[in-house]
Amino acid sequence: MKVGFLSLGCAKNQVNCEQMIWQSYEAGYDVALDCTDCDVAVVNTCGFLQEAKEEALAEIAALAERKRAGGLKKILVTGCMAQRFREELHQLCPEADGFVGVSGYEDIAQVIAAALAGERPEHFGDIDAPVPETDRVVCTSDHWAWLRIAEGCDNHCAYCVIPSIRGRFRSRPQEAILAEAEELAQAGMKELIVVAQDITRYGLETQAHAEKRGKGGGVPWRSFCPSSAPLRASTGSACIICTRTRSTTPSSTSLPTSPRS
Repeated sequence: MKVGFLSLGCAKNQVNCEQMIWQSYEAGYDVALDCTDCDVAVVNTCGFLQEAKEEALAEIAALAERKRAGGLKKILVTGCMAQRFREELHQLCPEADGFVGVSGYEDIAQVIAAALAGERPEHFGDIDAPVPETDRVVCTSDHWAWLRIAEGCDNHCAYCVIPSIRGRFRSRPQEAILAEAEELAQAGMKELIVVAQDITRYGLETQAHAEKRGKGGGVPWRSFCPSSAPLRASTGSACIICTRTRSTTPSSTSLPTSPRS
């Protein structure tokens, strides 16, 4: 069974796709970096702007044509559009066979299995839950990678829906960030780009919690830099997710056949 992935929107969605690729590969599915000649298509959507919503719906409609023609078994819609328009998904995407919000990427293999079994799963977890430390396959480059230090946002700008989609600001533990940075460096990465919706807020929520308990404060993110790879800071156009690395596929559109297939 072959699962193809289509990532729309920001680099955060790209890395979320990399999480889902790893989870699907580990579950025994053959996986690919596009939806050509696949049995299951996973469309990871952006919902930040109206144009992004329209792009996602157009891609889903094109996949629905292939499904009606018998070239595709199931369509799964994941990501920010699914999260933001959760109550409207059945009307927006009647052709879709399942939905996953922004807090369910680590369970994509179970969602695929449920859809293939004839169910129409809807997986929406707690958007304010701690950030899961999930393996991924890096698909962007063989020399640089995103290093996510936090998820969500507490700024609540009048023009921005990120807090309502991605949840409150949550810093990743320092030890998890350091471990990922070392793994990325050992995998050959020469540059790690530190990203979050607001990198200057890193650790402040844990610092406030610690101060309430009479303990010490947060840790500056600049102290994270491993000796084997330089760090560069970037807020990006949206918060960028990244999790732990197992392998890299910088330019391939197809990944190896799963050893469990």
